[in-house]
Amino acid sequence: MFTPLTQLSLLAVLHLLLAAWSVYHILLFKRDPRAAMAWLMVCVFFPFFGPVSYFLFGINRVRTRAANVRRSFLAIDYEGAARRTYVNSAEIPPGVGGIGQRITGLELLPGNSVAVFQNGDQAYPAMLEAIANAERHVLLSTYIFKVDTVGNEFAQALAAATARDVDVRVLIDGVGEYYSWRKPVRFLQQKGVEAARFLPPRLLPPSVHLNLRNHRKVMVVDSSVAYVGGMNISAQNVSQNGEPARIADTHFSLRGPVVEDLAGLFIRDYQFTTGKRIAYEHGKSEAQANASCRVIADGPDGDLDAIILVIQSVISAATESVDILTPYFLPGREIMSALQSASLKGVRVRIVLPGTNNLFYMQWANRNVLAELLQLGIQVFYQPGSFCHSKLLVIDNDYSLIGSANLDSRSLRLNFELGIEIFSATLNSELRAQIDGAIAASRRLQYDELASRSVPVRLRDSLASLMSPYL
Repeated sequence: MFTPLTQLSLLAVLHLLLAAWSVYHILLFKRDPRAAMAWLMVCVFFPFFGPVSYFLFGINRVRTRAANVRRSFLAIDYEGAARRTYVNSAEIPPGVGGIGQRITGLELLPGNSVAVFQNGDQAYPAMLEAIANAERHVLLSTYIFKVDTVGNEFAQALAAATARDVDVRVLIDGVGEYYSWRKPVRFLQQKGVEAARFLPPRLLPPSVHLNLRNHRKVMVVDSSVAYVGGMNISAQNVSQNGEPARIADTHFSLRGPVVEDLAGLFIRDYQFTTGKRIAYEHGKSEAQANASCRVIADGPDGDLDAIILVIQSVISAATESVDILTPYFLPGREIMSALQSASLKGVRVRIVLPGTNNLFYMQWANRNVLAELLQLGIQVFYQPGSFCHSKLLVIDNDYSLIGSANLDSRSLRLNFELGIEIFSATLNSELRAQIDGAIAASRRLQYDELASRSVPVRLRDSLASLMSPYL
């Protein structure tokens, strides 16, 4: 039998070994100094709990797994892979138009049309009609698929498409599916629909990826149309009994060559999740209108930081205006600096946030961030009414960025997200009009309001802000 002193010594040695391994891994693989320092402190000063927590939550296992999948994925014949060149050439056009190409290696695709849908009242009927008319493929990826009235409509439409030999594939996030009391993947599978969970957490065998979520929302039907944006599948997005939707959101349909790239992104995610390939039939990607588009995939794999780099770069390149509509606003220092620099050089910067956030701690946390921006003349507005879940970035007169990404660390560092750059004066004007309308009904936040907060409120907001990388 070991004496108590010997037992303590052995435990201490074991902790030192675990802590040493954790520190070794952190120093080699953690790029964010703040996150690295936080994990170092936890692993060294919290015996066993720290190293175990880092092993479960701090290691990005997705990158390794994604690299293995990508080797076989590159054999899939779709145009997006063939065009990915990663160049930094003088042939790339200067200004905003060349930023995305330098970051992603993808050229702009001209000849696309874009339609804007407000809330599920407009988006869902169009999506259901597209499913009903599908002839070859329906590829649907979403973070949340609630088994409610709306979810039932989609399930019936997807099952009917499957019954007429349309290749239907559905990908639902493994954590997002827990937003529904009845599990949507099993519900769809019972109806004969091919459905899969993206990185579902489980205990046996251990697989805990709570921070690595697929937040993309994309539906591709045949090769003709794609639906993208921030909207999940839920009855909360539609008006009921004369009452407005509980969640206001903006969704888009795209037609033209960009549809092929969105299909390719879904194929990659689906193969990553299931190991199965999809025999995708390419259609004719004929020009539909005059919008030029570029798909920006972002995630904790090979696409890490793509959207952050695009956002900070296009904001820095703005010459007239920057308009942001987002539900969650906790940007990192790079985007904060870009916004401040834009305002200092005379660019009008406006940020529209929900008056009441569905996550109260997010609203606490961003107040420290907003105080810093208000001092430099950046305008911030709180929008009343339904919780606004739209994600829009509108720059100058012809640039718009749409998709699924929020302006917070979780979305831009940990999630798999989708952004689409769209160069179109028509869409830019329509989205700016939407933001103008939201501002007209909103309350402008003043710096004095934040400066007059009581000490307890300041402490609460500061503590929430301190935790912002993990919110």
